[in-house]
Amino acid sequence: MEAILADIAVSMSEFKKNPAAVLREANNRPVAVLNHNRAAFYMVEPRLFEAMLDEIADQALYRKVASRLAQKARAIEVDIDDL
Repeated sequence: MEAILADIAVSMSEFKKNPAAVLREANNRPVAVLNHNRAAFYMVEPRLFEAMLDEIADQALYRKVASRLAQKARAIEVDIDDL
């Protein structure tokens, strides 16, 4: 069995009938749209999607910073005026 990662779930048939009503009733919360009782996709509002993308970008930046800090011993000191 697979986890449904949303508090609200609707069938694909219910979603097809009136997607705007499903979104409105969700009240800014993610909705799992199910096909044969399995998550086919998740519907999220643009604000939440943007926040998710920001979080992913922050995590990628953190990994890059951590990687570069691990190589700090190889760093070369440079005078800012030389740049």
